[in-house]
Order: sequence, then C-alpha cells, then structure tokens
Amino acid sequence: MSDRPLLLLDVDGPLNPFRAVFARHRGYVTRRVHPPSWANRQPPGSRRLRRGLRVRLHPGHGARLQSLPYELTWATTWMHEANEYVAPVIGLPDDLPVIEFTDLFVPDPEGLYWKTRQVVAWAAGRPFVWVDDMVTDLDVRHVAKSHAGPALLLRIDPRRGLGEPEFARLEQWARELS
Repeated sequence: MSDRPLLLLDVDGPLNPFRAVFARHRGYVTRRVHPPSWANRQPPGSRRLRRGLRVRLHPGHGARLQSLPYELTWATTWMHEANEYVAPVIGLPDDLPVIEFTDLFVPDPEGLYWKTRQVVAWAAGRPFVWVDDMVTDLDVRHVAKSHAGPALLLRIDPRRGLGEPEFARLEQWARELS
C-alpha cells in the first residue's frame, strides 16, 4: 500500500466525454468496443450491439495521470474492463486496482450517488480525490462527515472531459496535502 493519496477515476464523463458536442473532440481518438458488461445489457442482434459502444479517449491522459502524486484506482462501472478497454488506449497500466461496485445503479435511500458509500468504504480513511461526472453537493457533504481523511470530489463536465483546469486542481490539492 502506498502512502500517496488515492485518485479514484470514473471513465464515462471524465476520460470519455460522452456528451461532447463535436464528434471529434480535440486530441481524442474514437473507438468502438464491446465490453461484456455493456454487451450483456443490449438487445440481442440490435444495431447498437453490432456497432459497439463508442468511447472517446485521449491518448495523453495516461502519462499525465501517472505523473501526478496519486495512487490511481478505477471507480467506474467499467470496473475490471477499464484495465482491458480503456487503459491501453490512454497509456495506463492494465492492472490498476478497481473498486468492485455492487448493486450497480441502485438508488441510494438518502439520495446519494449510488457509488458514494462504496467509494468512502474503499478509501478507508485515506486521503482521496474522486473524479466523476455524477457527484453532487449532497455527496460532498456526505463524504465530509463520513470520511476520516481529506477528500476532494471533483465533478467533471461530461461534455468536456478531464482537461487542463482539472489537472491543475489535482496538482494543487496534492501540494496542499503535503
């Protein structure tokens, strides 16, 4: 275990700006993939299943993320498939730790984002940054009162993805921890 803070990464939104207005998002490459967890939720023989899931990924993100003083962990519904389908395209190792979410997409009784409680449990008091497009102020307040260590929930616009302002914020937060 590292003494560096955790950087918990979502894929869709931060790394895959799936709501981008332009099909060719600057610096990104587009791939059509068939991850089993996605394919199993598609109607058999459907056009969508035949075409595959479109993801837009930036090949430079991996090196940039690895240069940060964090221990990287996947916090995504892609779970282990992120190591297979996302990591090679953006230049990350294919063996990053994964938060294995249970009860995917099940609404939280208190209105939290369904990942929030498991993210806090995974961090187990360690400092962390959670990069996701779905976190809300409610999640921020919950983490502040439920997590023993420092935490930053960094909401990413799924139209833009992870960009320079967010990388600067990640660098600044790590410096502030030191």
